[in-house]
Amino acid sequence: MPLPETLAQGLRGAGWLAGLPALALIWASATLYAAPRIADGLAAEGAAIAAGTATATGEPWLRLEAVGRDLVAAGEAPDVAERATVLSRLAALDGPRRIVSELGIVETAAPFQWAAIRTGQNRIALEGSRPVEIGRRALEARIAGALDPGTGLDDTARAARGAPPDFAGAAAFLAARLSGLAKGGRAALSDTVLSLSGEALDVPAYEALRAALSDPPEGFSVGRVEILPPKVTAYRFVVEKSGRGIVLDGFAPSAADREAALRAATEAAAGGTVEDRLLAARGLDPAIDPKSLIAFAFKLAELIQSGQVVFRDGAVSVTGDAIDGQALPDAEALMRDGRPAGVAAGRVALTARPLSPYRVAIRRTADAVTLTGHLPDAATRERVLAALRPRLFREPVIDRTRLADGAPPDLGDALAAAAPLVTNLAGGTVAVSDRAVTLTGESLYREGAARTPDRLAEALPPGWTGQASVTARDAAERRDPATCRADFTAALAGADLHFPAGGAVLTPAFYPTLDALAALAKTCPSLRVAVSGPADPAKPPATPAAGPAPGEGATAEPTRVADAAKPATPAPPAPAPKEAATHAAKIAAKDATKDRSKAGAARKEPAGPGKAAAKKPAEAPDEPPVDLPRLRAQAVVEYLLQAGARPEQVTAGPDGPAGPVVFALLP
Repeated sequence: MPLPETLAQGLRGAGWLAGLPALALIWASATLYAAPRIADGLAAEGAAIAAGTATATGEPWLRLEAVGRDLVAAGEAPDVAERATVLSRLAALDGPRRIVSELGIVETAAPFQWAAIRTGQNRIALEGSRPVEIGRRALEARIAGALDPGTGLDDTARAARGAPPDFAGAAAFLAARLSGLAKGGRAALSDTVLSLSGEALDVPAYEALRAALSDPPEGFSVGRVEILPPKVTAYRFVVEKSGRGIVLDGFAPSAADREAALRAATEAAAGGTVEDRLLAARGLDPAIDPKSLIAFAFKLAELIQSGQVVFRDGAVSVTGDAIDGQALPDAEALMRDGRPAGVAAGRVALTARPLSPYRVAIRRTADAVTLTGHLPDAATRERVLAALRPRLFREPVIDRTRLADGAPPDLGDALAAAAPLVTNLAGGTVAVSDRAVTLTGESLYREGAARTPDRLAEALPPGWTGQASVTARDAAERRDPATCRADFTAALAGADLHFPAGGAVLTPAFYPTLDALAALAKTCPSLRVAVSGPADPAKPPATPAAGPAPGEGATAEPTRVADAAKPATPAPPAPAPKEAATHAAKIAAKDATKDRSKAGAARKEPAGPGKAAAKKPAEAPDEPPVDLPRLRAQAVVEYLLQAGARPEQVTAGPDGPAGPVVFALLP
């Protein structure tokens, strides 16, 4: 049956579709076979031109790539004229449809920057500038030799002048570091400064990177380093304590956290060893502050003699021997109330054992005196504090001792005897271990340092042993008189030293100035100083009291005049300069007593035959000694002598008027 006319017309109209398979076959043949031949032909045509651009390195600066029927020219021409010449020669070729120019000019790069970036597991991209003196293929071969086998390079670096010496060695060093970094890692050079950033693949790779960066190529320095530690699934932090010292183990999220742990361990070890096994790694819960965790771990470690504080699986536990019986409830309370946010409470398994050895220490610094260790009871603690406080004028006493059994029975005697010795030092420590005492530190004065060992041996109770090692801080002598006089003026600048009314006792305000003058006297042997003690301001005259009428036998009370020219006699050395004030006060009181006795004797007139007894005058109120200026000068002189000035350098001058103490240089 014949087809309908409309269907026949439709088949005739769609007949062209039958030719599509043949057309696709022709196109594929042209693409798969003809295009490569065309590209090879284009490259062959330009090869001769590229070869003609060879530089001193033997490598041509011109690189040609055929893309279809286009020829892409890349590279850096030595100058504009050379680039124009090459482009004109390429344009004269018959094969290429067009010439795509990506040619640049060799310029001076300042700063000279280059970078290698990990773009994949086995792929490195090079960008920035490369030295024009080194061929591209030669540099790539040098860099590829520092990478893992099979790693490919995508080099877009452009030739430039201004590269630092041994650029190739530095570039290879940086490229080798990329083997320890994940995708995105970047190693860069800017002139002679190297930098590195990215995430370490694992813990060994991170440690290897740190070690390598500590020894950069000669002539280069390490700049910014931003390497993220690797992430671990089982994050832990361990403080292990023993009689030898402290061992740190586990992980720290950053170098700063690791340093914080090391500082805490050094302080907690108290002279013992610190072994650092920490590795840098991430994996700590972001809700936990690493420094707070470290501080909490060391608070627990303070409560153990030996044992471990372990953070694992989000919880902290402590095990071992406690420092004393008090430590058990302290650890429980700390675990309950002192944990950082995000940290769970783990096991507290501590055992209290007798303390052996029994230790306590007194440490003197410029800011405070600190007691640490153990004491047997509160009475011993109060006895030690009572021995320290009267000898300290500005420094606070910080008591960090704990109570525990096992102390030697005469521990309080030993500490009370050693306390004055450490307070006399500029800085130092008295350390007690059972019945052995060790005193170390620095004295402001050579004489005090020399006397300390003998004084320690004399002060300790029977059965105790003592060892002292004290150095002196004496400065080297200066022989220039002009400098000494200028320093004398500077030491007294702003000084306004007043005695309390009627008194000859030095106040703490005197000490900084007098210490400075004593130190100056030791460095300037030719310096001679006169000290004038001031009188008290005159009191207004009192209303005369009714007394015997003239001629009734009343006698006038004699007035004693101090000999201002008589120099003060130096007193024998005292244990410490600040004790000179107390010593001078005793002398002043003694002299005042003598003065009052003499004055009282003068007032008495013995009654004889035929003479009427004189009326006894009314009791007069206590008044300061009439030779108060001399006593005040003597107190200052004695302090300076105790502080190290020589007797021939300091003398008492004439009495001064009311006001501050006056110091004068003598010729």
